[in-house]
Amino acid sequence: MIVLILVTILLVLYWITEYIRHLRNVKSVPIRIHVNGTRGKSSVTRLIAAGLRAGGIRTVAKTTGTLPRVILPDGREAAIIRLMGANIIEQKYIFRQAMEMKPQAIVVECMAVNPVFQWITERQFVRSTIGVITNCRADHIDLMGSTTQSVTLSLSNTLPPHGVCYTAENHHFGILKERAAKFHTKIHQIRPTDVTKEELDKFQYIEHAENVQLALAVCAEAGVPRDVAMKGMQTSRPDAGALKKYQIHDQGKIINFYNVFAANDPDSSAHIINLITGHLTNVEKIIIINSRADRLFRSQQLVDAVKPLDFSFLFLTGEIHDKVESYAVHAGIPSSKIVALGSPLTEVIYKKVLELTVKESHVIGIGNIAGNVYYGAQIVAHFKHKMKLSNKTNKQTEKKQGA
Repeated sequence: MIVLILVTILLVLYWITEYIRHLRNVKSVPIRIHVNGTRGKSSVTRLIAAGLRAGGIRTVAKTTGTLPRVILPDGREAAIIRLMGANIIEQKYIFRQAMEMKPQAIVVECMAVNPVFQWITERQFVRSTIGVITNCRADHIDLMGSTTQSVTLSLSNTLPPHGVCYTAENHHFGILKERAAKFHTKIHQIRPTDVTKEELDKFQYIEHAENVQLALAVCAEAGVPRDVAMKGMQTSRPDAGALKKYQIHDQGKIINFYNVFAANDPDSSAHIINLITGHLTNVEKIIIINSRADRLFRSQQLVDAVKPLDFSFLFLTGEIHDKVESYAVHAGIPSSKIVALGSPLTEVIYKKVLELTVKESHVIGIGNIAGNVYYGAQIVAHFKHKMKLSNKTNKQTEKKQGA
């Protein structure tokens, strides 16, 4: 019994010592930015870090996007190896690791979904000076509540007390403003009115104006001029799940593939599909929903989201494509539009797309990029490979014609 008491006392003393050490690490970084929200967290985290680096602020960033990464002050990236899955304690170790680099700023993407864990992450681990909430949409409703209002309340748990917060949320800004008042947080709503198409075209990938505008506002708060921050952002490395377009020329046809797997909540997926294909006519519009065994409800939500959209075919791939197919038919999507493929070699998917393309098609991959074998990532990799082959063939043809 005495031994047990002594061990307990030692453990308590160790935890207290560790927490004091962590607080010392936190306070040594003058600019601490905590990025939360439904969509765009990884992109905004990377954009802010790139803008700060361009402004001469020594910055460490950590993202938990498609592939969790620590972004070093020189822009290089280090993989985060998780032996036992994601855990919010990870944020403490990021600060400990960052101390070796003596950063002036640290930008951390929120990795908590549970409202209680979001509160703990902000209050106990990050203690941000600048908060960011990208947007508040229906996602993870099993943990954050069944309405967008409840999701907004959950996300507001990372508002920095007595700090400042920037958000691009529009519909539920009133809720955030009310919560910010309780925490004595100055909150600013950012709208994408100052980012031009010419500036967006200079990015290596398809970036949203809201994300850029939000990152620019945060960089300005940290003292970085707009033009300097913008140049840094335009040359930054995107997240592995960033929205990209791969154009393929094959057999006299054009296939445009878009990686939208990162936006796997219904509202964001539908919004991006409309953004990409809503104005297009006389082309095939093909949506690929990739499913995983533990996310049936998410796949059903995606079916409901794409049902009212204008599309030619709905490809169903992944671990539970048969269940998703049954739901899609029950939801009223014509069986003639549904192509249930499962998880074949990704070349099978490509050949089916090529077969259904008359002259030009736009193919959009949504849903889960991961799963048992990261099948969504395999689909992206295959279309990317096809684009490289297409470009190589085109260059060889041009060379022969020039000769």
